[in-house]
Amino acid sequence: MIVPTLNAKNLLESHKKYMPRTSASKTNPVKKVKIAHIITLLELGGAQQNTLYCCAHHHSDRYEVVLIAGKGGYLDTAAQQLASQIKVYFLSSLKRPIQLIWDFIAVFQMWLILRKEKVTIVHTHSSKAGILGRWAAWCARVPVIIHTVHGWGFHPEQSGGTRSIYQLLEKWTAKITSKIITVSMENQKTGLQLKIGQEPQYQVIHSGIELRPFMRARQHRVKYRQKMKLEGKIAVLILSNFKPQKAPQDVIQIGLDLKEKINQFVFMWAGDGENRLFIEQKIQVLGLQDHFRFLGWRTDIPELVAASDVLLLTSIFEGLPRSVLQAMAGRKPVIATAVNGTPEAVSDHHSGFLHAPHDTHGMAQSLKWIQQHPALAQKLGMEGSKRLVGSFRIEVMLQEIEALYETFLSSN
Repeated sequence: MIVPTLNAKNLLESHKKYMPRTSASKTNPVKKVKIAHIITLLELGGAQQNTLYCCAHHHSDRYEVVLIAGKGGYLDTAAQQLASQIKVYFLSSLKRPIQLIWDFIAVFQMWLILRKEKVTIVHTHSSKAGILGRWAAWCARVPVIIHTVHGWGFHPEQSGGTRSIYQLLEKWTAKITSKIITVSMENQKTGLQLKIGQEPQYQVIHSGIELRPFMRARQHRVKYRQKMKLEGKIAVLILSNFKPQKAPQDVIQIGLDLKEKINQFVFMWAGDGENRLFIEQKIQVLGLQDHFRFLGWRTDIPELVAASDVLLLTSIFEGLPRSVLQAMAGRKPVIATAVNGTPEAVSDHHSGFLHAPHDTHGMAQSLKWIQQHPALAQKLGMEGSKRLVGSFRIEVMLQEIEALYETFLSSN
């Protein structure tokens, strides 16, 4: 399947429509503040998309923006399309795996960039860039160092040694961090329980999405279902990569369980990455190939949501999953694992069904319920859309981030 080329203008639709901008006086110009956003890789994920949104939509009369990222992400093209608005640096040394020589090179290169650009605020995203970027900022004597936890880099299913190392690195790095943003209350609670930083350092700012594309797409559900040949089928949408974090093998087990109860169902899996080939091969061996469609990376998420009946998310850990918010915006019920920030968005038995990680039988039962009660399932979707009106809009997210910046700037 050919994936359409990502268009930054579509992905990062301007919120100027929603937020008035105040122009600086010609006689008393406001000095612009330089911000550097640092992220490990620009993959097609919620943390990456929200970071790009912020880079493109910070108030241009107040901020100058620098973006530093590892090279080779799916959204590199989108970042390059922003080069007329912001400065973009891609570093081959900034890689996801721990590789000490490359890690030291990445810190040195980021230090050089931050010194050259005379950055006032460094805002890091993702675990690896969060550690390396904050130490580079500290070495460069950047006055304000902020990190967003889009989901901690450690989780219960890691080995004890690996988990302890990640937690120790977070504890050390918190000592040089001005503010730690978490996208969920649960992430903040976890950090404090593990003594990562102090409570005054934390602030919860929920991830957000743009609602209008989903509002428009849901009006054309019948057309999209016809286009995707979904008539008469229960369409289960999965918006995730194939990393172990997302527990892709649990989806296979749910498919096996569901096959015994419902025949007319199809999993539409939008995503790619490690383990995809293994998952596809296993599905073939189990004879489930007629019930799965592997779509690869997709940018037409509003249309996929509109065509689907329910979203399924089997993650073993999350920050605040963007896919859940997207389903809610499209008025679709959500069946997900009750991990980290997901319960803050999904109300169990009100806007969807929450299950323990690896409870594949329970999730299959919930999918069967959705199939048997379409009218009630629609009510769950409606309830979910109501919950987005408050703090889960991307415009609100950006307002809160910029307000946080200003608290530091006004005190200097």
